[in-house]
Amino acid sequence: MTEDIMNVLSEFIARDILKQPSRRINPQDKLISSGLIDSFHLVDLALFIEDNFGVHIDDAELNASVFDTLDELVALVNERKA
Repeated sequence: MTEDIMNVLSEFIARDILKQPSRRINPQDKLISSGLIDSFHLVDLALFIEDNFGVHIDDAELNASVFDTLDELVALVNERKA
């Protein structure tokens, strides 16, 4: 399940946010703190997670300390689904 979530998120980020469908996003790549994802796309990513995985993300969680890597995103989804 964790790998499925990671693949879905990685594909969404590469295809819809970065517009680079062949790009590989690694689990530890910094998304926010590296500038790969800006604040506008961060909201898109949060909405995608909520819609696709049925979990709620608070606005206060949309920051690099909670939301900066695929590993952190997958852990957040798994925690909320449990």
